[in-house]
Amino acid sequence: MRVAGLIRVVAFIFTVVTMWIFLRSYTNFNRKTIRLPRWLGMPPKETHTPKFKCGLSKSCLNNFFAFKISSGAANVVGPSMCFEDEIIMSPVRNNVGRGLNIALVNGTTGHVMRKGSFDMYSGEPKPLLDFLTEIPDSTLVLVASYDDPGTKMNDEIKTLFTNLGSSYAKQLGFRDSWVFVGAKDLRSKSPYEQFLKNNPETNKYEGWPELLELEGCVPRKVM
Repeated sequence: MRVAGLIRVVAFIFTVVTMWIFLRSYTNFNRKTIRLPRWLGMPPKETHTPKFKCGLSKSCLNNFFAFKISSGAANVVGPSMCFEDEIIMSPVRNNVGRGLNIALVNGTTGHVMRKGSFDMYSGEPKPLLDFLTEIPDSTLVLVASYDDPGTKMNDEIKTLFTNLGSSYAKQLGFRDSWVFVGAKDLRSKSPYEQFLKNNPETNKYEGWPELLELEGCVPRKVM
């Protein structure tokens, strides 16, 4: 009986010690598991920012076109135009120049029909006059200035731009900054336009105002 009692006591002590070791090991394992990501310096979960056409801050509706236009910076950096997530004019594409840079886009399909660069400092105004006169109806007109858009600008050209919806074309002068989106059959003033006068007291660059950026969503056919 004494032997049997002794065995039971030993068995009980063994069980208690085994349970104590198990519980201590389990607690330490949980702590290590919780702290492991911090020890490894695991980065937080990545958040993906949605990308919209032409780098806009929001998406355009289905019946709108996305665009972004930047004027030139002084006479150093040329202008750029993005339409429906495609760069259609820029220094990289080597299709911009001093003066006025213009792209014509079909207002229904979004197809780029014509592009042109017109020197308004030492060039002749007739090529620009012919270009504007031949614009078909329902055409979007994207404009970006570079260096000097106004020296050779005559009243006839200013009137044509005004008829396209511009509010500032008649004020355009030497080394002004101008970005504009208009349309051939527009019956009111375009809401897509920015203009900055060349003023020695406020110019950002020596002899030139700062560059302008214009972006947004323009409706198909009618603005």
